[in-house]
Amino acid sequence: MTRHASVPGRFLEIAAGAPDRPAVVSDDVVVTYSHLARRSQALAMELRQRGVTADSIVAVCIDRSSGLVAAQLAAMLADGAFLPLDPAHPTERLEGIIRDAGPVVVLADPANASRFPRADLITLDGPTWERFESNGEPFEAREPAPGDLAYLIYTSGSTGTPKGVEVQHDSLANLVDWHQRAFRVTPDDRATQFAGPGFDALVWELWPYLTAGAAVHLVPDDVRADPVALRDWLVREGITISFAPTAIAEQLVRASWPPETRLRVLLTGADALHAYPRDGLPFAFVNAYGPTEATVVTSAGTVPTVADTRRPPTIGRAIDNVHLHVVGRDGAELPAGEPGELWIGGANVARGYRGRPELTEERFAEDPFGCGGRIYRSGDLVRVDAEGEVEFLGRVDDQVKIRGNRVEPGEVAAALSSMDVATSVFVDARPDAGGDLRLVAYLVTPDQPDVQAIRARLEERLPSYMIPAAFARLDALPLTPNGKVDKGLLPDPQPHPAAAPAATLSPVEAEVAEIVAELLDVPSVDRDDDFFQLGGHSLMGAQLVARLRDAFDIDLALRAVFDHPTVSGLATEVEEAILAKLSSGPDASGPAAVAQAAR
Repeated sequence: MTRHASVPGRFLEIAAGAPDRPAVVSDDVVVTYSHLARRSQALAMELRQRGVTADSIVAVCIDRSSGLVAAQLAAMLADGAFLPLDPAHPTERLEGIIRDAGPVVVLADPANASRFPRADLITLDGPTWERFESNGEPFEAREPAPGDLAYLIYTSGSTGTPKGVEVQHDSLANLVDWHQRAFRVTPDDRATQFAGPGFDALVWELWPYLTAGAAVHLVPDDVRADPVALRDWLVREGITISFAPTAIAEQLVRASWPPETRLRVLLTGADALHAYPRDGLPFAFVNAYGPTEATVVTSAGTVPTVADTRRPPTIGRAIDNVHLHVVGRDGAELPAGEPGELWIGGANVARGYRGRPELTEERFAEDPFGCGGRIYRSGDLVRVDAEGEVEFLGRVDDQVKIRGNRVEPGEVAAALSSMDVATSVFVDARPDAGGDLRLVAYLVTPDQPDVQAIRARLEERLPSYMIPAAFARLDALPLTPNGKVDKGLLPDPQPHPAAAPAATLSPVEAEVAEIVAELLDVPSVDRDDDFFQLGGHSLMGAQLVARLRDAFDIDLALRAVFDHPTVSGLATEVEEAILAKLSSGPDASGPAAVAQAAR
C-alpha cells in the first residue's frame, strides 16, 4: 500500500509521479493526471472556502465526462464527500435528494445548472475551470480519517422517498485494494467508464484505476446499448479491463471476438446473471455482486464456460476483508445448501442511511458472528453451494433490480398514488418473455386509465427505469386473509388490444411486428405502435436490433430504434437497409425485391 490510505491521497501520489500519463480519455480528448490534479485541487480550494469540511456533502450533477471525475475528486480533496446526481433523472427527484442531503455546494455543468436555483452553485464551464486552474496557490492536501465520508449515494425507497447511503473512506479504500490485487491492475491498463453518473458502479469503474496510474476511457453514448458496436469499440481502443451491466455483458460473452482483442477481464453485475460465456473467449468473465450499502462489490467469481443448465452462474465468493453469512429467520447461520438471507460484514459495510436512524438500526447491526465490526442485512435470498460459492436466489422482500437499478415498487406506487389516477395502486415486478423483470402497475379505477398521460406525468418525477412497462385496470385488488395484496391472484397485463388484420401490413411490417410482439411479450402490435410506449427500453432496443439483423440479414444501427420507434418506422428503416444491400445487383430494387427479402 502507498503512504496514503485514502483514494484522493493515492491519486495525488500517482499524479506527482506520472504527470503526463493519460488519466481520462473521451473520444479524441486526453486528460492527463497532472491536468486532472490541477483542476481538482483548485476546485477543492474553492470548496473549502465555501465551507466544505469533513463529512460535508458536495452534490455533483454533471454528465459523464472528465469534469465529472474532477468534481468528485475535488469534493474528496476538500475533505468533503461527493453526492452523485444523475442528470437524466427528473428535476423533482433531484430536488428531493438535495433537500434530504443538505449539500454545502452543488457542482453542475452548464446544461444542468438552471435546475438548482436555490442552491449554492458552482457552474463548471470552460471559464470556471480556467479560473480554478490559474489560481496559483499551492494546495495543502489533508489525509481524511478512515471513518470520514467519501460519498453519499441515493437508492430507491419503499416509502416513496429515496434513501441516502453514507460510505466511508476506509470502505472505498478496501474496494480499491481488492480490485487492484484481484485483477492485477497496472499503469498499462486501459479501463472503461460505462455506468450512469448516479449509479454506484461508477465508483468501481474509476478509483481502482486512477489510483494505479491506469487510463479510464469513457464509453461513447452511441455504443453503450449496442453490444456489437461496444465490442468493436473495446477492440479498437485496446481496452484491457471493462465493466458492462448484465444485459449487455450477456450478449458480449456470446459474441465472436477478433484475435487482436486486448481485453483480459470483463466484469459484470447489477442484475441476476443467466448466461454462461461461450468457449474460446480471450478474456475472463467475472460476475460480481454487492448492494450500495456495502460499497458496490462484496463478492465476485469467474464464470466458467461449462454451464450447469439447471441453475444460473453464482455470485462467487467474498472479496478481501468482507465476510458473508446466510441466516435463517431466527438469526442463526445456516449450513451450505440451505437458502436464507445474506448478511454482510467487514470493511465494506457503509455507515448507514443519512438522517434515518430507525432504518439504519433496522438494517445495520453489531456483528453477532464474532468477526468484529458491523453487519448489513441485505434482504437478498441466497445459499452456498457445495464448492463454497454463493447462489443468488432473489429478494427476501419486494425490492427488485430493473435494468441494473435497484427499485422499490412501493416508491413507484407512491408516485402513482400521489397523482390521483386511481383509488388504489399496486406495483409489481414480473418477468417478460425473455425472463427479465419489468414493472407492472395495477390501477383500481372505474374506467380505462389514460396510460399515455400517466406515463408522461411519471416521466416528470421518476427515472425511466422506474416507469412501469405495462398498466392493468382492476375493479379491486385481490387480498389475502390478512389484508395484504395477493400477488398470486394479480392478472397478467394485456397492454395492447389485438392488432389490425395482418392483411393491412406489408410483408416487412408484419415481420417487424411479430419480432416486436415476441420481444415485448404482448399478443400483437400494430404499425403505429411505439416500441418504447409498449414497455421497451434501451437495452431491450439492442436486442430488437439484433433480432432484426438476424431476420433480414442487414446492418441496422441502434439509433434507428430511437429515431423511428413505431413498427412502420422500423419497417421503413429495414426496407431501406435491404435496398441498400441489394442495389448493386440487377433487378434487385423495388417492392418485389424487398418483399422477397422479408420472406
